Amino acid sequence: MNIEILAIGDELLIGQTINTNASWLGQELSRIGARVTRSIVVADDKARIIEALDQCYPETNCVIITGGLGPTKDDITKHTLCEYFHTTLEIHAPTLQKIEDYFASRNRPMLETNIQQAALPVGCEILSNNYGTAAGMIFEKDGRFYVSLPGVPYEMKGIVTEELLPRLVQRFQLKAMYHYTVQTQGIGESFLAEQISDWEDRIRERGFGLAYLPSPGIVKLRITSFEGKEDQGEIMAFFKELEKRLPEAVYGYENDSLPLVIGKQLKQQNKTIGTVESCTSGLLAQHITSISGASDYYFGSLLTYTTDLKHRLCDVSIDAILREGVVSEKVAMEMAENGAKKLGVDVCISTTGIAGPTGGTESHPVGLIWIGLSMAGKTSAKKFQFGDNRERNIQMAVLSALNWLRFELTKL
Repeated sequence: MNIEILAIGDELLIGQTINTNASWLGQELSRIGARVTRSIVVADDKARIIEALDQCYPETNCVIITGGLGPTKDDITKHTLCEYFHTTLEIHAPTLQKIEDYFASRNRPMLETNIQQAALPVGCEILSNNYGTAAGMIFEKDGRFYVSLPGVPYEMKGIVTEELLPRLVQRFQLKAMYHYTVQTQGIGESFLAEQISDWEDRIRERGFGLAYLPSPGIVKLRITSFEGKEDQGEIMAFFKELEKRLPEAVYGYENDSLPLVIGKQLKQQNKTIGTVESCTSGLLAQHITSISGASDYYFGSLLTYTTDLKHRLCDVSIDAILREGVVSEKVAMEMAENGAKKLGVDVCISTTGIAGPTGGTESHPVGLIWIGLSMAGKTSAKKFQFGDNRERNIQMAVLSALNWLRFELTKL
């Protein structure tokens, strides 16, 4: 089954609102075995909407339209669809009752514009909205479904989950595909592909799909079975093989995050952690404490952005600073080791580097980061050379620090 997504809204085109509806729809539709072949955005303009509907791919079975169903004058989708499908509006009594109940439950007065939201095209199938006032609508023409949904995300999601997906599965006799995703960190997409080319070949020979999903510092690998969940065991066997081959890189599955993974490890091992940060400016601490319950193992941080504070708060030796420089293996190690003592924790991670875009030299270029780790009576440091983008360098440093800690905790 092939589906096109048509989002309507000037706010999407000017970047005022991010079109999260399209990404969510893509995920949910793939779960039931449908395939999104195109996703476009058009303005709140009748001619543009009709043009987009006329230009659908011949093989498209269903068009899902989001947006333009509100109570204000610029919400024109319903009127445009009436013209496109040669019908008229009529008050739909069950929808009007739901709208009246909606406002009564909130002790708010109904306006005429709210009542007009119950005016729906004659002949369409109504999709009930249990989360707002704009009903969904299904039209059928020449064997193709056209579905119109409100653009408000939680309303759209409710209608899709409760009303639309069951209808699509039944109407098109869909068989759900099965996806599973592994998360890797610290290895670039192209290098990763080279390392696992034989593994990838066997996956494709088996008839599974494989997708690389890169983002700064992380590459996800998603395997898809077109036959459904019955292949779950075989897919997991492929991933377990990958874990054994690249234990430094593979850190989790599906929606696992590095803070979540290390939080579980720290709890299991009954260890406490603290951080001493310079170039990451507290972002490492923020990541660790993003997990509910982090207070069970995270004690605190020393933010030593200046050279003076590295010495005064963390006892980094002046000799090390003068001889090696603040961005060095020695300083990173002293920050981690002394930080563990100051904070009274079992594990301490430190960061020092040149995030950029200024401050680099020939010997210490922008993107140079040293990460220190003190744990189990041992202290060491790792050198990383990232790029010239400040935000990305900081983000990569945090992810690299967390993944190194995960790997060391796994060995324990």
